[in-house]
Amino acid sequence: MTLNKVGLAGAKVPPIGQGTWRMGVDAPAEIAALQAGIDLGMTVIDTAELYADGAAEEVVGQAVRGRRDEVFLVSKVLPQNASTKGTVAACHASLRRLGTDRVDLYLLHWRREVPLGETVAGFEKLREEGSIRAWGVSNFDLHDLEDLPDGAVPACNQVLYNLTRRGPEANLIPWCERVGAAIMAYSPVEKGALLGHPDLRRVAAERGATPAQVALAWSVRSGDVIAVPKAARLAHVEENAAALDLELTDEELEVLDRAFPAPGVVPLETLS
Repeated sequence: MTLNKVGLAGAKVPPIGQGTWRMGVDAPAEIAALQAGIDLGMTVIDTAELYADGAAEEVVGQAVRGRRDEVFLVSKVLPQNASTKGTVAACHASLRRLGTDRVDLYLLHWRREVPLGETVAGFEKLREEGSIRAWGVSNFDLHDLEDLPDGAVPACNQVLYNLTRRGPEANLIPWCERVGAAIMAYSPVEKGALLGHPDLRRVAAERGATPAQVALAWSVRSGDVIAVPKAARLAHVEENAAALDLELTDEELEVLDRAFPAPGVVPLETLS
């Protein structure tokens, strides 16, 4: 049975979507992969102005042309562009590259020196004019979230979260749950680095699945997390989509919990 949908910015979306980090280099193949993913139910597409200097957004725009209403689009503003005016201008530029009049969720890619109040003011202006449906943050640790202006609650926090990066479970995920902010997990298979782990491979083999499918199913096991793995090839897209039908048993989760123990409270990890 396909995994239940997850609440994100007022919408119900599938728990596994599609990431586009490092896309924008082979447009025909990438467009075909994204379109196949949409056909298979992975309708959340995550991109950013950073990715290939906007070329990834152009790829996404071509992939969703004629079917914009089928997808939930996420993009991000760079921290150096995140003043109030800069946030608005960056979003408008992303909309042009995406070929749409709105994104469903717009994130601050990470925090830097621009005061968060200025960025939130830009987000609210964009929301009021209809350019975005909701706003959120990315790579925010607990202290960053607590520095947001009073009353400003992000719809989402996109963070590095997978079997080998379980730090968010200690306090970050609980904080987001309390305020109703979704968690979006990027690099849910650690760029493939964790797929050779013997316990993960054993669980996968016994289940008749691939290690990547088990890792993806683990990342969304709570029913409150959306994972956005990248897949630029059709076979990889199909492999990811099959994880939508994989619900791990308590016994399988116990094996993975022992193999990949949570570290407790640690600083939020990121990928450069």
